Amino acid sequence: MLKIKNDFNTVKWWQFPMLIVAGIVNATGVALFLLPSGVLDGGLSGTAILLSKITPLHVSLFLVILNVPFFLFAIFKQGPAIAACSLVAILSYSGMTWVFQTGLGLTAKMWELVGQDVFLCSIFGGIISGLGSGLTIRFGGAMDGVEVMAVLFAKKIGVTVGQFVMIYNIVIYTLACFLLGNFSVGLYSIVTYAIGLKAVDFVVDGFDKGKACIIITQKGDEMASVICREMGRGITLLDSKGFYSKETRTMMYCVVNRFEIGRLKKLVNQVDDTAFVTISEVSEVMGTGVHLRRRKRGEDTPSHMSDLAEAPPESETEETLNAAEETAS
Repeated sequence: MLKIKNDFNTVKWWQFPMLIVAGIVNATGVALFLLPSGVLDGGLSGTAILLSKITPLHVSLFLVILNVPFFLFAIFKQGPAIAACSLVAILSYSGMTWVFQTGLGLTAKMWELVGQDVFLCSIFGGIISGLGSGLTIRFGGAMDGVEVMAVLFAKKIGVTVGQFVMIYNIVIYTLACFLLGNFSVGLYSIVTYAIGLKAVDFVVDGFDKGKACIIITQKGDEMASVICREMGRGITLLDSKGFYSKETRTMMYCVVNRFEIGRLKKLVNQVDDTAFVTISEVSEVMGTGVHLRRRKRGEDTPSHMSDLAEAPPESETEETLNAAEETAS
């Protein structure tokens, strides 16, 4: 009981209204764009749409029947908090799908408004439903039980969770082609799913996606001064030595947003065109005062930021140095 209470202490009250909104957004994409065009969503939502087309039962009923058992099971795997958040989202999603399609009759009206354009519906259905799924993840839940299913069965069949979800969707889209007698449905569904994934990434990661930069140079102090002055970014300096040449060089580590990469490379090239640079994607950046918004030229860098960036793992450092030596030789 104490463990459950502690788990729920991590959930804020305002998450639940936002999860309801996320369900409404997801229902808008599915009920107003995907259902009238016959295009399937991904995961168990796509399965629910397919079953509603070959049976007399409503899609909202299948959404509950298929998803709720997996979310209840998620209580034991991921804790009651995420299960509760997911249930709120899926109940909002299924309920508003019924309201839009049956209660208000908006599904048929929207089909006429978009000129019965299947491709247009597949695009906007993917965007809007993806935004809804992304909001659900952002506020601590999950919109589709297929991820829980993947966690349960992926290792048993020797695949990753991502591969399981992809295989599941391929199977559903293939079945839809044969059961509905329309192969274009599967192709349009792939378009919807791909666009939906990008929409989810946009909501979860936003534009503030970071890039980690490792710079190995013989002009460390000059390079650090230029980057701090021109870009306002904190930098961590590390002493490094090449394994082959035994020469001591400065390794610099900093994190910038993706819009600043071009500017950073230009500055590095101006100071030391022989510098070795590696750039990798960062999924999340944490630390007091760290924010990946674009800084204006000459904007002061907080004094504590210069040492906030964690040094890269030792294995990555050695690989980078070896690569630098091979490049130099």
